[in-house]
Amino acid sequence: MSEKKVENTSGSKKTVVIQAIKFVLFSASAGMIQAAVFALLHDVVRAFNQSYWPCYLIALVCSVVWNFTLNRNFTFRSAANVPVAMTKIAIYYCIFTPLSTLWGDALEKLGWNAYVILILTMFVNLVTEFCVYKFIVFRNSENTRK
Repeated sequence: MSEKKVENTSGSKKTVVIQAIKFVLFSASAGMIQAAVFALLHDVVRAFNQSYWPCYLIALVCSVVWNFTLNRNFTFRSAANVPVAMTKIAIYYCIFTPLSTLWGDALEKLGWNAYVILILTMFVNLVTEFCVYKFIVFRNSENTRK
């Protein structure tokens, strides 16, 4: 019996550019979800007395689940074990989340606008998360999904 080998072209410049474009587009949709949930909690519901950090954390979790699902299936087309891949992303967020929550809360206490903080934090997240997906989470499993 011969095994079919799936060609992994994850290293070509064209593939990386296409992945980056898809990642940005899917992340933009996740960003819209994050911003909407944040706005709902921070401004509309006022469930947390307009405190930055609980609104940010809940919105972040919603966007991470959305973004992971889309990027696993369509950007990196990975057949990697979902619990293992999600654990790797969870480790990233165990580092990113406390840092971004602390700097966001500190900046808001200094008088920064909550939405400016959110946008800057989302940009840092976009760049670092792409690197984590590309070079850690799906490094050996890109284009393995049929």
